[in-house]
Amino acid sequence: MAETLGMLCDKLTIVKLKQYHTEDESRLQSLNLQAGQLQSEIDEYISDAVSGKIDSVRMSFSANKVFKKEGNEVADVKGLFGEVIYQLADVNCRLWHEQEKVYDFEAVPVEQKDHVVKQLALLNLERNKCIDAINEQFKQLILSQKV
Repeated sequence: MAETLGMLCDKLTIVKLKQYHTEDESRLQSLNLQAGQLQSEIDEYISDAVSGKIDSVRMSFSANKVFKKEGNEVADVKGLFGEVIYQLADVNCRLWHEQEKVYDFEAVPVEQKDHVVKQLALLNLERNKCIDAINEQFKQLILSQKV
């Protein structure tokens, strides 16, 4: 299994956003299938981690983004597990709406284009922080159970 819990949660929140934003029945059927598969993968991942089938080293895969820190600050990810997943869903929603502007970039006023691009970068940084936090919290939870 190459993915982490944070990555799986990220994918599930994106599928849920796609479901919310479409009315096409065939696409909804496909998205429902994807959501079910991801939910099963999450359940299996948690079960495997609890039973020791996943080494704790493989439970986190930090983004380690390389970027200029000055001028690219994003909020710290705080809170318990559920709060961090909520923050991930929230940032993915904001990222969705910002990305929508890029799909029709010609319509974005020139004076706003730099802001749109900057927002995409900052939201992606925040998204990665959330994924890393989910992974780290889950890893610590599993390790604390083994003591």
